[in-house]
Amino acid sequence: MIDVKTAVNAAYEYIKSIQYMMGSSLGDLRLEDVELSDDKSFWLITLGFDIPKKAPKSQLKNLIPTSLASTPVLYEREYKL
Repeated sequence: MIDVKTAVNAAYEYIKSIQYMMGSSLGDLRLEDVELSDDKSFWLITLGFDIPKKAPKSQLKNLIPTSLASTPVLYEREYKL
């Protein structure tokens, strides 16, 4: 079995290598949790990251001038094991 530091580094590199498949760049990539599997064969590594959240469409936005209607980008926290 590999040591935990090597496993965490491999998880980071893996998630970074597939972020293009997820449709957006990953912001604030962080290690969230590390556990050893019950049979002590694998490291279970949870990574968390922020992805842009689509703002709900509102009919009221059409009534506000575009200079005033700028909406801040919202993010959702996602987790991958």
